[in-house]
Amino acid sequence: MTFLSGWRLWQRMALAAALGVIAALGLAPTSIWVATIAALLTVPALFQAARSRGQAAWTGWAFATGYFGHALVWIVEPFMVDVARHGWMAPFALGLIAGGLALFWAAAFALAAMPWRGAEQRILLLALALGVAECARGYVFSGFPWAGLAQIWVGTDASLLLAWSGPNGLALITLLVALLPGAALALGRGGAALLLRCLPAVAFGLAIAAADSGRPDIAMSGKTVRLVQPNAPQHQKWDPDWYPVFLERKIEFTGAGPRPDMVVWPESALPYWLERAGPVLQEIADAARGAPVVIGANRASGPRIFNSMAVLGPGGDVDQVYDKHHLVPFGEYVPFGDLLERIGISGFASRDGQGFSSGPGPAVIRIAGIGAALPLICYEAVFPQDVNGAPDRPDFLLQLTNDAWFGTWSGPYQHLAQARMRAIEQGLPMVRVANTGVSAMIDPLGRITTAIPLNQAGYADAELPLPLAPTAYSQTGDLPVVLAMLVLLIGVARIPVRPAAINSD
Repeated sequence: MTFLSGWRLWQRMALAAALGVIAALGLAPTSIWVATIAALLTVPALFQAARSRGQAAWTGWAFATGYFGHALVWIVEPFMVDVARHGWMAPFALGLIAGGLALFWAAAFALAAMPWRGAEQRILLLALALGVAECARGYVFSGFPWAGLAQIWVGTDASLLLAWSGPNGLALITLLVALLPGAALALGRGGAALLLRCLPAVAFGLAIAAADSGRPDIAMSGKTVRLVQPNAPQHQKWDPDWYPVFLERKIEFTGAGPRPDMVVWPESALPYWLERAGPVLQEIADAARGAPVVIGANRASGPRIFNSMAVLGPGGDVDQVYDKHHLVPFGEYVPFGDLLERIGISGFASRDGQGFSSGPGPAVIRIAGIGAALPLICYEAVFPQDVNGAPDRPDFLLQLTNDAWFGTWSGPYQHLAQARMRAIEQGLPMVRVANTGVSAMIDPLGRITTAIPLNQAGYADAELPLPLAPTAYSQTGDLPVVLAMLVLLIGVARIPVRPAAINSD
């Protein structure tokens, strides 16, 4: 047992929450990955101090609540757009989402706290259970994998392992690298035991070196893409006095300078319904001088409305349309709204125009003179399984987003970090255009080659990189990692424990 065993539960929970807050410093914009590893090193001591499975669950919940509370603090920003009406909801929204996501960690702590297992086994079980919990977080109830542990490595050579393991595999490696040395410190097993448990960290370092040494050269396509960032603050974006200003700004940026090969506008950039915007679409096409223009727009089909991406041809005609399929719960639709309408509770059914309707799923669109693109509207770039779900392999990823909702601190940078992860996982470049930023061209190794900073209006012409060969992760997805974690979890849980090992606790 550790010195923490003499502390009361609430004291250990307070410490765990504080350490969780520190752990979130590894995420953008601070990106201090050492802080995350240091905080995770303390988890075995906190876990060992729990006197029951219930106490273990509360400890895990407290750590994760601190982590997600800090990581997702940007979630209060949408409520600040109209403070008088919605500001009071902000702390409740943050508390509910942080505490709700922390339940996955609480379940992992409770599962690992098997009283009939040895101390070392329980900590190994904890690492595996947390790996499974983090994976489940990306799928359950439509999923929300934001602030995953793998995100702390974006911008480092370790992120290149995403091409092999995906985000869930890299998250598990992160847990093993931190928790196993932490176990030796918590259990006081001595230098030899600490050295043995540092082997995962050594293996991690070797894997990073191998990934870095095998880094390929990135060839360029010779195609120029114009990123158009109007910088329309959310409280002004739909203001009748302001949206003509932002529309004219986008058209001006589209027609400026030498003609590019493609122009891209951000999410919901058109202030009119797509099907009623004929004259404006013609004006946009004229400004583009024959280059295809990709725009974000809302469209209606009967009572249903869609958050869409449209490709305009030289004459202003809409050549192709993609409808966002992975919608934001409570932000774009009410979960189970269609079902509630069937039992007489009306006002929430998206098929009746109450919120956005989802499109049919991932789709590849082909843009003349450029190539095949996989559209991702805002939140869809958060989900690696959606990108892997494309029916064909595209030449590049294409994300339109309105990050004005995310404020100016952590949200936009964390969203950008996840976009960089998708590029590495697939070995594909990404064209990313955001309303207020950060708009960027990202190469297949997750490096930003061109960017427009946050809260800056302007445009940037960037050369589109060519894709790399399909990565291991793009061909297998999460299934191998999930199966490996489950098999290891069951195997470790069933390993017989010698009486001496039990008594040593």
